[in-house]
Amino acid sequence: MAIKVYKPTTNARRNMSVIDYSGLSKVAPEKSLLAPLKKKSGRNSYGRITVRHRGGGNRRKYRIIDFKRQKFDVPATVKTIEYDPNRSAFIALVEYEDGAKSYIVAPEGVKVGDTVVSGVNADIRPGNALPLESIPVGTFVHNVELYPGRGAQLARSAGNMAQLMAKENGLALLRLPSGELRNVPIGCMATIGQVSNGDHSNVKIGKAGRKRNMGWRPTVRGSVMNPNDHPHGGGEGKSPVGRPGPVTPWGKPALGYKTRKKKNRSDKLIVRRRNAK
Repeated sequence: MAIKVYKPTTNARRNMSVIDYSGLSKVAPEKSLLAPLKKKSGRNSYGRITVRHRGGGNRRKYRIIDFKRQKFDVPATVKTIEYDPNRSAFIALVEYEDGAKSYIVAPEGVKVGDTVVSGVNADIRPGNALPLESIPVGTFVHNVELYPGRGAQLARSAGNMAQLMAKENGLALLRLPSGELRNVPIGCMATIGQVSNGDHSNVKIGKAGRKRNMGWRPTVRGSVMNPNDHPHGGGEGKSPVGRPGPVTPWGKPALGYKTRKKKNRSDKLIVRRRNAK
């Protein structure tokens, strides 16, 4: 997909761009694969705000995506390529030979009418899903599982892909989009190719109202607050932080503060971290 730029009829329009959706199928979403999506506005089950600056936004329905691809050796035809308001990538509606329908994350280059299949003996073509043990070293993949049968968790957003670097001792070494090198069990499923909508990162929002439509409320700097609202607040005129390093509203270090749990067992599978110096 290409980026569409409008004539600068207003100041906001001058700095705004959108994805050209002309290549998508002009159909309504499959009703059997829709689910209601209740707004949380950043609140947890106790009603307390745990993610700030969320709220409002357009109403949307959730599209049920098949991240497991466990309908093995049954060819499926791509019926539509659609927009999904819940993710940056496009989604594809596929219909299996037995009549079942499901949504998958659309890979780059897959078109309406193409056939995709999952299984050990599937061809190495974009959209086909295979276990990592059946994929040649050097292949680019997306929608990668962390544990067999759990469903895809890695390389799922627009334009992303991971590269299979090596296979040994029951583990597959992947280079993730962040640069991290990580081992995953060789029985994990992965989809060949790159995720669609690679131009997503080049879109310019252009105006505040468009961000509000996405469900994001205004973000205020701590330095312009009062001292009772933020540790950076107060002072006459523009004041420095006034303490060693910037902090969150609750006093935790904001830069370089490690939050990863020591008991996280998947750490031992990381060969090189994404932020390794």
